[in-house]
Amino acid sequence: MNLEQLITITNESERVNRTYDIFNEDSRLNHSKAARVEFLTTVRYIERYLKDGDKILDIGAGAGEYSFYFARKGYEVSALELADANIAAFQKKLACGDKIDLIQGNALDLSRYADNSFDIVLLLGPLYHLKSDVDKQKCISEAKRVCKDGGKLFFAFISNDFVFLTEFGYDINYFSNGDYDKETFRLNDFPFVFHTVDAARGILTDSGIDIIHEVASDGASELLAERINEMSDEDYAQYLRYHFYICEKPELLGMSNHLLFVGEFE
Repeated sequence: MNLEQLITITNESERVNRTYDIFNEDSRLNHSKAARVEFLTTVRYIERYLKDGDKILDIGAGAGEYSFYFARKGYEVSALELADANIAAFQKKLACGDKIDLIQGNALDLSRYADNSFDIVLLLGPLYHLKSDVDKQKCISEAKRVCKDGGKLFFAFISNDFVFLTEFGYDINYFSNGDYDKETFRLNDFPFVFHTVDAARGILTDSGIDIIHEVASDGASELLAERINEMSDEDYAQYLRYHFYICEKPELLGMSNHLLFVGEFE
């Protein structure tokens, strides 16, 4: 499977499934210090709201990076993932003591879960793939339905505006031949769906989500990956403190490959 073949698949769920035959989600968040920034930032915000005994639903769980982290800290985790490759990678890592209920399924259909079942609901992947507003609203509505009153929801988006600079780091001709509208600077939503900060915010508020935090979850870490990966552990720890210091600054929010929104609802 390659990108040329992927674009010919008309069924959206199958196209998402096959996307992860190309992209290795199992190593995306853990292969380097720079890659780890997004994960560490997201965990930091989740742990602000976790309480003893909380139940977590990880929708679009990928290869299980977040599910395993929290299950191995003693939390009860339910994980739902669509892609065959991610399910296989997830299953390989499951150990006897892991309290994870792993299901292969679609984020648009959470009917297997009862209303008001989870204290923390993670939606850290599905909005990378849903193109239509109807599907986005349905996905968020289902996440709200299964979230307990007073629970917290976590939403990840891929940022439209910073990808230009990271792609330029790989391809000096990107601004001439990149896959985007040369007038509007809107990226083509393939194989992932991109959102500006305003668009992501609008999707959530239109869905009845009260946003608590807006976070540049990896900031410039991919752009600066070579330098970050050369850091000593001491310097890396201080870099993380700097990143946490700036990651909610409104003037820097869009300068990130990934965005994290934390929300609740009445």
